[in-house]
Amino acid sequence: MTKNIDMTANKGMVKNLIRFVMPIALSGILQLLFNTSDLIVCRYFGSEHSVGAITCTNALVNLIVNLFLGLSIGANILMSRCYGTKDKQKGQRVVYTAFVLSVIMGLIVGVIGVCCTKYFLIWMGTNPEVLDLSTLYLQIYFAGVPFSMVYNFCAALLRAVGDTKRPFYFLTLSGLFNVALNLLLVIQFKMDVGGVALATALSQALAAVDVIVYMRFKKGNFFRFRFRDVRLYKKEALEITRLGLPAGIQGSLFSISNVMIQTSINDLSLTLGAAALDGNGAAANLEGYVYTAMNSCAQGIVTFGSANYGAKNKPNIRRVILRTMLVVAGAWAIPSSFVMIFAKPLLGFYAPTEQAVQFGLDRIYITVGTYFLCGLMDIGAYSLRAIGYSVLPTVISTCGACGLRLLWIFAIFPLDYFHNITWLAISYPISWAITALVHFVFFAALFRRLNFDDGQNAKPSASPPRKRKRRNKTSVSEC
Repeated sequence: MTKNIDMTANKGMVKNLIRFVMPIALSGILQLLFNTSDLIVCRYFGSEHSVGAITCTNALVNLIVNLFLGLSIGANILMSRCYGTKDKQKGQRVVYTAFVLSVIMGLIVGVIGVCCTKYFLIWMGTNPEVLDLSTLYLQIYFAGVPFSMVYNFCAALLRAVGDTKRPFYFLTLSGLFNVALNLLLVIQFKMDVGGVALATALSQALAAVDVIVYMRFKKGNFFRFRFRDVRLYKKEALEITRLGLPAGIQGSLFSISNVMIQTSINDLSLTLGAAALDGNGAAANLEGYVYTAMNSCAQGIVTFGSANYGAKNKPNIRRVILRTMLVVAGAWAIPSSFVMIFAKPLLGFYAPTEQAVQFGLDRIYITVGTYFLCGLMDIGAYSLRAIGYSVLPTVISTCGACGLRLLWIFAIFPLDYFHNITWLAISYPISWAITALVHFVFFAALFRRLNFDDGQNAKPSASPPRKRKRRNKTSVSEC
């Protein structure tokens, strides 16, 4: 039986937060390690520009997937509230509704991705040297997205009730399977980026099967999963959509700005060569480790904050946010220091030329050195969602991070002095800082309006006075 984490406890919160976020962070880092293995296998055993062909697709994948994957955040928030109020019946309905939504969303994303990939890449101005390879990679990758959706939704439900270890175990197993398939398909069968994409799709299927089987047969937890009971509950579906769709829109809007930045990189590659693509993609992959560590810790706010919101425990919501800031600071400082110290040899694992490594260095010192600002921005957005405001952080992020980046791309980047990777990367920390500040200003104002009586009604109310039977021993009176 899984020992779940008490997310509404006043004592030991930092310990519980670390216990909760550690498997999530390790899952994300493992996923990146497996993605890194994809790139390294292609770097040494694939075609000349296979690394650039894969990395230039990341922004497009996130643009399409994030809109629907944001609904898993809605499922997490709603399940966390059910867990905080101990409403098992509603929690059971959330499980089945989330599963149905994951299947529907996965099929929609898969069909759109397979059918429209090449048109999207052409619209982004993808370098002709990598266009065909990128198209092949994405078409196979999107065929496996339905399995990825199922896994992510189910993992979000498990994490909402404090079980973060099982998703980590399943991801580890599927990742090892992915690495083995990479080596077989790329080295033995010479499938290049197609082999990497196929290995990714099959490993996603394995993770989805694992998590469904576990939910079906697990015992002693907050909910169960039975295929015969699966159905879409309208009320829960609307709640999940209301809570999660703004997060999905925010993720997609971020991805739009990143697509525009990737388009600008594609434009640079036409004059600087494909080395610009390779270097930028290598730097982005290394940055992913720092971001994943921070964002995984920041996600604790959604689950812990939502559970305490459901329990009407206002002081604990404040404690969750302040303690999460400390955890996120540590999650930024350790990996960012390592990446910046060893940036050049690390980039050399991905980038095939010295010129590509230099392009990567131009970006990585700026973004990784200021990434804590991104962590603060995520904390602000998750804090607002934890107290019931799902649309507001989307609006703030759209106007702040996304709007500022687009303004930078169209107004500043085209100027000759600023037309390089360094100045393109500077748009990130500027947008992070401004957006984080606005998030916290709104949170401070809205948090004061929560009328939970400082958590008093979260505690069991004192039972009415009862007449005591006379006993030989004197009982202590209650004041």
